[in-house]
Amino acid sequence: MATAPSVSNSMTIRLEVPAGGSAVSQLTTAVESSGGSVIGLDVTASGHERLRIDVTIAASSVAHGEEIVAKLRDIEGIAIGKVSDRTFLMHLGGKIEMASKHPIRNRDDLSMIYTPGVARVCTQIAANPEDARRLTIKRNSVAVVTDGSAVLGLGNIGPKAALPVMEGKAALFKRFAGIDAWPLCLDTQDTDAIVEIVKAVAPGFAGINLEDISAPRCFEIEARLREALDIPVFHDDQHGTAIVVLAALTNALRVVGKDIGDVRVVMSGAGAAGTAILKLLLAAGVKHAVVADIHGVVHSGRADLVDADPDSPLCWIAHHTNPEGLTGTLKQAVVGADVFVGVSAPDVLGAEDVAAMADGAIVFALANPEPEVDPAIARRTAAVVATGRSDFPNQINNVLVFPGVFRGLLDAQARTVNEGMMLAAARALADVVLEDELNANYVIPSVFNDKVAGAVAGAVRDAARAEGEVVTTATATP
Repeated sequence: MATAPSVSNSMTIRLEVPAGGSAVSQLTTAVESSGGSVIGLDVTASGHERLRIDVTIAASSVAHGEEIVAKLRDIEGIAIGKVSDRTFLMHLGGKIEMASKHPIRNRDDLSMIYTPGVARVCTQIAANPEDARRLTIKRNSVAVVTDGSAVLGLGNIGPKAALPVMEGKAALFKRFAGIDAWPLCLDTQDTDAIVEIVKAVAPGFAGINLEDISAPRCFEIEARLREALDIPVFHDDQHGTAIVVLAALTNALRVVGKDIGDVRVVMSGAGAAGTAILKLLLAAGVKHAVVADIHGVVHSGRADLVDADPDSPLCWIAHHTNPEGLTGTLKQAVVGADVFVGVSAPDVLGAEDVAAMADGAIVFALANPEPEVDPAIARRTAAVVATGRSDFPNQINNVLVFPGVFRGLLDAQARTVNEGMMLAAARALADVVLEDELNANYVIPSVFNDKVAGAVAGAVRDAARAEGEVVTTATATP
């Protein structure tokens, strides 16, 4: 599938052109004929003979951008100067910073913010540890923890290379929920070490967001931390994705007029995200689910599962899905299915596979950037199509969920996050799309819809309080 020009692959090219003639129109023609897009053209200096122009273009990839620049160099009379990658410019020096909430203008300010006045606050917290939630940044802080083992679609690139993603996550926490999040990129991929490190730093945070940790280790790490800590631990790759998928599916089923308990769901992908999506869909009422991985349909009689650890995630899937006992391939399983959810690999389905699904089919092809089936092809026969991409309708994006989920958890002073809270978050997210707004191209709201974070936060907060999963009230300030 051809990739359209994107701002994520944009660059600004400084060049000089003759003041007269057709050089400007030539350069725009050169960009567009090469498959790029001119998104800005600014004259930064002018003389009688020459113009200095900053041209901002969007390309489909880094290599495509380089091809466009080479084509511009070939235009007679144009001199290419500095070429700046706009994405890299945004990351120079990092994307986040720490800022003081109070000015330190004089000796009085210093004596209250730091020594000697701070000692009184330390003593208060030592006597009443829960006061740390009121009297420190703990009340509004989340640790974004990774070991760099499963970053985006890049794989195991390590903690340093993972840092830009964790910074971005922290920036989104602040933008959408006012939460102070701190990237913690750990230089170990040992499960025991990760658990011990997070336990050791947990006193400074009110929540832990696990991010980009490979399966199956992520399951054990999350389970052990939830058992050990008195603050919520949320693996966004699993549970954030699951919540958004359930919300989108809830509305997609409203569009096609089907009930969640009646539809047959076929999933491609049995990793961290796939397992979490499956569990939440089952909790929401799905009764007919089939999961396929690289070896085909998951079932208890499959050769690689007969002697497998019964506590493994794949065995759990085998024993909780596929009530009809289907075997074979994904393509065979999807015949007659009402819903397809893909969190796996590009191009595992074709036009004929989508056409073989039931009438009113729903296709969520979420592999990114290349989905399981070309969305344009899927839309020919499916009633509702969603992807993980921003250049198609119905983008399944975790930023719809994790800021609001943590805002609700922090506001409730929750000790954990559980299935009930996640179901509440999904219902709230689905309900942001009003009845008169709902259609096949709008089953999930935009990430910039200003109602989203508040709706999700309120639902999670209320669910946490209703279930009693909150800390006791802290003491009053003396």
